[in-house]
Amino acid sequence: MKATSLDDYLDSFSSFPSRRGKRLSMLREAYTFGVPGIIAKSMTDRLAQSGHYTFHIGTPDPEMRRIVSWLLTNEKDRLKIAKFIPKIWKRGGREDLKLVGLLLANMSDDDLGENAWTVFLQLVQQRISVEVFLETAEEFLRGGRELPDDAWIRDAAAQSETWAQLMILLLSLDDTRCEAHATLLKETAQGGELFERIRSRLIERLP
Repeated sequence: MKATSLDDYLDSFSSFPSRRGKRLSMLREAYTFGVPGIIAKSMTDRLAQSGHYTFHIGTPDPEMRRIVSWLLTNEKDRLKIAKFIPKIWKRGGREDLKLVGLLLANMSDDDLGENAWTVFLQLVQQRISVEVFLETAEEFLRGGRELPDDAWIRDAAAQSETWAQLMILLLSLDDTRCEAHATLLKETAQGGELFERIRSRLIERLP
C-alpha cells in the first residue's frame, strides 16, 4: 500500500538503506510528499533549468527538515551519512542541495570528520547559485556555527576565483568584517549580476 504521508513513508524504513541507488531513490520519493498541488510540473521544470538543477520538485521546508530529522534519528552511524553527502550533492536536484545544507548544519564536525565549512566548500567544485550558497551558509549560522575566521577566509579565497567569490558571499552575512578583506572585495574576478550587487553593497561600507 502506497504511503499517504511523509511520516508513513519514512516509517516504512527501519534505517537508511545500505545500497547507494536505494538511498537516492528513497530520498527522491520522500521529496514528493507535502508538495503543494498548485505547483505545476512545467513550473518546476523551468525552475530546474534556470537553476541548473537536475530536478526541482518544490518540497516545502518543514518536509525537508523532517527528512533530515529522520535520517539523524534513525541512522546511528553518522559516518555513513557523512560519506554519502557527496553522492546526494552530485545528483544535483534542488532538494538534494537543500538536504545537504541541512545535514551539514545539523551534524557536528566530529560526525563529518572535518570542519563543516570545509566540507561545504569541497562540494562546490562547479557553478552554484548565489541563492543556494547563501541559503546553506545561513542554515549553518542558524544551527549555531560561526562564520570562519579571517585567516580561513583568506586561505580559501586564495585557492580559486570561484572560492574567492564565495568568500565575498560569506562576508555579506557579517559586513562588519569587510575592512579586513578590502583587497578581496575589490580585486576578485567579476561574477554574475546578483553577486556584483552584493559586492557593490559591501564595498560601499568600506571606510
